[in-house]
Amino acid sequence: MAKYTLLKQEGTARRGQFETVHGTIQTPAFMNVGTAAAIKGGVSSYDLVDLKCQVELCNTYHLHLRPGDDLIHELGGLYKFMGWRGPILTDSGGFQVFSLAQLRTIKEEGVTFNSHIDGKRIFMGPEQSMQIQSHLASTIAMAFDECIENPATREYTRQSIDRTTRWLVRCQKEMNRLNSLESTINRDQLLFGINQGSTFHDLRIEHMKQIADLGLDGYAIGGLAVGDTAEEMYGVIEAIEPHMPADKIRYLMGVGTPVNIIEAVYRGVDLFDCVMPSRNARHGHLFTWSGIRNILNEKYARDDAPLDDQCGCPCCQRHSRAYLRHLFKAGEILGMRLAVQHNLYFYNTLMEKIREALDAGRFEQFRAQMLPILGRRV
Repeated sequence: MAKYTLLKQEGTARRGQFETVHGTIQTPAFMNVGTAAAIKGGVSSYDLVDLKCQVELCNTYHLHLRPGDDLIHELGGLYKFMGWRGPILTDSGGFQVFSLAQLRTIKEEGVTFNSHIDGKRIFMGPEQSMQIQSHLASTIAMAFDECIENPATREYTRQSIDRTTRWLVRCQKEMNRLNSLESTINRDQLLFGINQGSTFHDLRIEHMKQIADLGLDGYAIGGLAVGDTAEEMYGVIEAIEPHMPADKIRYLMGVGTPVNIIEAVYRGVDLFDCVMPSRNARHGHLFTWSGIRNILNEKYARDDAPLDDQCGCPCCQRHSRAYLRHLFKAGEILGMRLAVQHNLYFYNTLMEKIREALDAGRFEQFRAQMLPILGRRV
């Protein structure tokens, strides 16, 4: 079993650590997103060690379709397959089923959908999601749920979260069965439940209470940053935070910008993931301690300064803004790789600074200082 320890608290913000079979995660933490067992942009699992990554996130849906979870299981699980030695969280595939798949049909048993790769008809329910994630042998498996699009009607939202709760019970039962099998690679695999409820605070609270009673290893907040505003998201977190078990780790799924992360930590969240740092980097949008830079801008053509003189990443330590801009303009893959390394290093360093501020009892000061800077364009 995992163990979350709350080390310090400042207001609602929490400083803790999460012990797992694959290592201890210092929280708050950001998970670097390696959807198909790789970080997009030419960054390897071995690079992530130097970029201060604690946890890598991989995706059940994508890996099930290609190369296949059976193949990964045969080769020893994700750890041997991709070479990462720290904790891995696998997303259940639920979000991708509802966002990528065409012609999906939702029933109590699960969801039938067309693969976005070749159109093949596939069925996935709670048991199938758990079986795939067990094959992948991740540290943490996410429960299979329905990610509700915002805005949603109250009636549909209630029906959906009731079904998601029933699916969660099935996930828990199946994971217990799988962890008892001798053929299972990681018999200490953990299960996180996901809170849903769109932007209806009372339904969110009701659902959180229901899943908290199941005694899971951690709890996630899902279905945000998918059509709702930042203020609506913060409101949902504030509403359900008092009802989240204080002795379990809390994960806000798919969020977000540096400002979003600081504000969510302020409201009691421990764990984050988002494709934004790597995706934005691949288009030349880079996060710095002065604000957000678009390296494609003409003003950087002759700029021999590092991208960020406060950054210790491989790009900033070795190359100029002018060189990085040139690589992008010339279509060189190296430019993308350096930019992704920078943004991931920035995000992981941001979490490090948040932890240091919480340790020192000055998180409120850090928040007030950084919010006006990190969201601006320079």
